[in-house]
Amino acid sequence: MLALVDGNNFYVSCERVFRPSLEGRPVVVLSNNDGCAIARSNEAKALGIGMADPWFQWRHLEEEAGVVVLSANFVLYGDMSDRFMTLAAGLGPAQEIYSIDECFIDLAGVRGDLVARSHKVRDRIHRWIGIPTCIGIAPTKTLAKLANHVAKDAERKPGSYPAELARVCHLGALDAAARDAILQATPVTDVWGVGRRQGAKLRAGQVHTALDLARANAAAIRAQFGVVMERTVRELQGTSCISLDDAPPPQQQVACTRSFGHTIATLPPLVEAVSEFATRAAEKLRRQGSLAGRVMVFAHTSPHRHGPQWARSTVQPLRRPTDDTTALIHAAQAGMRAIYEAGYDLVKAGVMLLDLQPGTQHQNELDLEPEEDGSSSPARDRSALMAAMDKVNEKYGKGTLHSGSTGGAGKNRVWTMRADRRTPCYTTRWEDMPVVRA
Repeated sequence: MLALVDGNNFYVSCERVFRPSLEGRPVVVLSNNDGCAIARSNEAKALGIGMADPWFQWRHLEEEAGVVVLSANFVLYGDMSDRFMTLAAGLGPAQEIYSIDECFIDLAGVRGDLVARSHKVRDRIHRWIGIPTCIGIAPTKTLAKLANHVAKDAERKPGSYPAELARVCHLGALDAAARDAILQATPVTDVWGVGRRQGAKLRAGQVHTALDLARANAAAIRAQFGVVMERTVRELQGTSCISLDDAPPPQQQVACTRSFGHTIATLPPLVEAVSEFATRAAEKLRRQGSLAGRVMVFAHTSPHRHGPQWARSTVQPLRRPTDDTTALIHAAQAGMRAIYEAGYDLVKAGVMLLDLQPGTQHQNELDLEPEEDGSSSPARDRSALMAAMDKVNEKYGKGTLHSGSTGGAGKNRVWTMRADRRTPCYTTRWEDMPVVRA
């Protein structure tokens, strides 16, 4: 058996932990640069605010319906996620963290009443860190995702599913008739792995519900939709086709891209921006133990604004694969200088690290290549320096130690994204720690 533990409206729930006055009110968290909705409370969903809806389309609801609109606080959400995952791991012997607010738990060998155990873990999470959760239990990952969906909807949409399945739904404990009734009540587009376009094609073929898909001929589904959809069918039938990964595989590409808070038309702030993006990407690269062979840099104007349009990218090869922040910044700066053209108002830029390979592949090689700055002396091994920087920044906060080419902090960074409504970093910054006065 597998369990999927999912934090309800996670970003909103994190905000409510430190602002209890938000309970019961419509709350929306915006994306980077305060662009669109990426998390909504149930009250906000009831107002018709959809996921990824641009803020300008529904901002009138701030005054008309009292919607509380917040900028994303990913530092807070990441720290709360670490606490959430630590507590969720107590449900079973193995855990796969699927996203910032979801994890799969392997329940193999766990004795006793799994529903009662899940309720206890769920109550502990809510009591200790204030995050409400729902848990779905089933023999396969796809069914566990569906069970979690049932647990959520049974609580927030009374009548959609049996009330006793709210918050914790154990599909594996239901008899065949009850399980089929659940699948019959679930639209096929609510099945994990079925997208909007695939759902339209399935409905055209008279596959309207999860039960219809579970009863479909797997070979015919594979012929029309491919092996991934066939895997979904077999998972709905109870055959496990997607294994539990204790650790996710290394990413094949590492990127850091951002929209700017204001348009940029000059080169210096663009060089600062890609230096910062290369720094962030290098940190991700080292965390997964990889080296990059090439660096791609891009920038573009907004396709939604009037005026001349411009979009350019370039790929800078590295002399040898590296995870050195200095070398990656140097390549990113060279790329930006190569593609830059005056006269355009740019709204976004990014850095992507390509040709990734394991760091162990080159650890014993002697590096006789010259420094990136063009000096004739062999390049120095900065792995100890990079490790020290990572430890300092992890302990004292992102950007505590940084390259001078990323520019000054605060208002001096004209390219920084808008986040006018961001709440304090309550759990990671001493000056933002809440104070309780008797």
